[in-house]
Amino acid sequence: MTVGFIKQLLNACILNGEDDLEREVYTACGSDMMSDVLAHVDDQAVLITGLCNPQVLRTAEMMDIICIIMVRNKQPDESMIEMAKERDITLLTTELPMFTTCGLLYNAGLRGGSQHG
Repeated sequence: MTVGFIKQLLNACILNGEDDLEREVYTACGSDMMSDVLAHVDDQAVLITGLCNPQVLRTAEMMDIICIIMVRNKQPDESMIEMAKERDITLLTTELPMFTTCGLLYNAGLRGGSQHG
């Protein structure tokens, strides 16, 4: 699935990464606890979260996540958008809640995975 397809499916706004909409992604995780992302996920290309702070971008960088979807219409400030640009991380925001976002992506074929199961 491409990042562009995700953007369309979730009726999301793109805040960074307009040139990366053709990037393919195969896995995702949804969490508001970055410690869980660090401890339990492996090979996730997309992070779905309700958090809107710089730690999300730092975590994504450490885990080689290429796309962050902020749910519930969270709007990062300009410094976060600049951080995403510097780290080549696509940043999307959607009005949908996390549960709906995860469900739509799962139904469309995106899967999760973890080191522990």
